[in-house]
Amino acid sequence: MGTHFKGSAEQVAALDAYIKLVRSTDSLTARVHTVLPADLTITQFGVLEALHHLGPMCPSEIAGKVLKSAGNLTLVIENLTKADLVRRERNPDDRRFFTIHLTAKGEAFIRALFPKIARAITAEFGVLSPAEQTTLAGLCRKLGRAAAA
Repeated sequence: MGTHFKGSAEQVAALDAYIKLVRSTDSLTARVHTVLPADLTITQFGVLEALHHLGPMCPSEIAGKVLKSAGNLTLVIENLTKADLVRRERNPDDRRFFTIHLTAKGEAFIRALFPKIARAITAEFGVLSPAEQTTLAGLCRKLGRAAAA
């Protein structure tokens, strides 16, 4: 179902597309989330995935990668630290700053989990042809970058 708003054709089209985009994203995220362990949030997974593929980073870099605020990420990192999946390492030159690293347990955990998530996402996107996936990726990038312009 699209919008019930009775504005201009341009407004109705934009709102309808927005509603469909948000609903499909929420639905897709919920289905992929079922692959995650019950005690792991999507944001926690994102942090582990970023550290696994990009290496140790400071919290503000991680926040940019997982599209969360640094304030929100503080609790996420704290919970991952308590689970012994990540560790904080202070900068020896400036003790105010620290870097987040995967622990051995965290590395093993994400190495085992990531292929399951990748398979789930691949299956979900299987309803689109490769060309459609490329088009969708380009459109999403265009929307995302429009705000930065």
